[in-house]
Amino acid sequence: MKALRPASLGGRFNLFWLGQTVSTVGDRVTVFVVPTLMIFVLHASALQVGVVAMAQYLGIPLLGPVAGVLVDHWDKRWTMLVCDLVRLVAVAVVPLAYWQGFLSTPLLVGCVAVISSATIFFNVGYLVAVPAVVSKDHLVRAYARLEGSGSVAEVAGPSIAAGLYSALGVAALLVDAASYLVSALCFRAMPAWGERTVVQGSVWQRLTLGFRLNWADPVLRRVVLAAVTLNCGGPVFVTVLPVLSYRGLGLTVGVFGAAMSVAAVGALAGAVVAPRISRRMGTGRTLAWSLLLHCLVGLGVLAAPSLPAGPVIAVTMGCYGFFMSCINVCSAPTRQSRMSAQHQGVMHAAFRTVTWGVIPLAALAGGLAVTLLTGPLGVLDAARAVMAGGTLLAACSFLPALRIQSLLDAADRKDPQVPSTAPALTETAS
Repeated sequence: MKALRPASLGGRFNLFWLGQTVSTVGDRVTVFVVPTLMIFVLHASALQVGVVAMAQYLGIPLLGPVAGVLVDHWDKRWTMLVCDLVRLVAVAVVPLAYWQGFLSTPLLVGCVAVISSATIFFNVGYLVAVPAVVSKDHLVRAYARLEGSGSVAEVAGPSIAAGLYSALGVAALLVDAASYLVSALCFRAMPAWGERTVVQGSVWQRLTLGFRLNWADPVLRRVVLAAVTLNCGGPVFVTVLPVLSYRGLGLTVGVFGAAMSVAAVGALAGAVVAPRISRRMGTGRTLAWSLLLHCLVGLGVLAAPSLPAGPVIAVTMGCYGFFMSCINVCSAPTRQSRMSAQHQGVMHAAFRTVTWGVIPLAALAGGLAVTLLTGPLGVLDAARAVMAGGTLLAACSFLPALRIQSLLDAADRKDPQVPSTAPALTETAS
């Protein structure tokens, strides 16, 4: 029991954890408020909602590779601190624009794109930070805690966001802005961690290295293929969900917020039990089955409106979040176990570029498909059809993940400490 206490992972991790927890709560407010604002204030179409969702990830294919190269050379702690401050300003612009009377969909696209760009650099530092502040043996536990606090934010966030939006309107976004300030202060208080990576080779060689590392390793390659497939369909589901809820099912902001909060209990449960499942089934096997079940349970939304819409969304998204937590807890440690610290930055950046690079297109496709189908089918059936199609496509992510566990087992039998491909990859990189 003593090993389960948060303090066992050290003061640096606890500060990191606190900053991320507060920031994630604020993020939930923005994720909830922006589409709500678009639908009820700007009267945006499903396509416009899709465009803003696309902007959230548009910087990934553009900045992802170079982010890994730059973050490897920068001070990691200050990089993440500056990214928090940039996001603070970008979020605060939205309520200021609304009060000044010039809030528009293009402005939202711009603000979301800036937030996305800063988040790209932040996330590369984030993935490098965790193994830098905790030992390898505690990585799964550290990610489980981060995922658990993220799930707590998922539980509280939508209800908080709905209440704040009902009371404050667009000013609710200032909560997210303040959360970035708290996160930045936590990074400022942390002792120094990580080092600037000194590597040979040109910028172009470093840019391409991350992609080669991900493809050369058989485990990483399968994780990449699984994540790309998942992100071709999953963002369709998530983008269309507010359209389905507000316009198709006629839910109020309060009911939708409450349903999403109840749903997030599943994500919290997933973060708690994922390490135990992983220890029993193996990290790779847990990842594969979680990918399949995460997608299939999304079909539960089709039960509405035959059954009460609020409970249907809550239960469906609860199961959806449970398996998403399992995926997140298993994915990062699996990838980090295959790569030396020297190349973590470019490996993670390339992974994010490829796997998240498809999300803008998927989000745009979801909004466009609902817009095109609304005429012949009506908004309810159009949203249901598009969400079901995206879910079934994402479920195919299970196939490339099937062999991950056997490959991990084979590597452990050969050398429990070092992946069999690691020396060759390091030599190639140098």
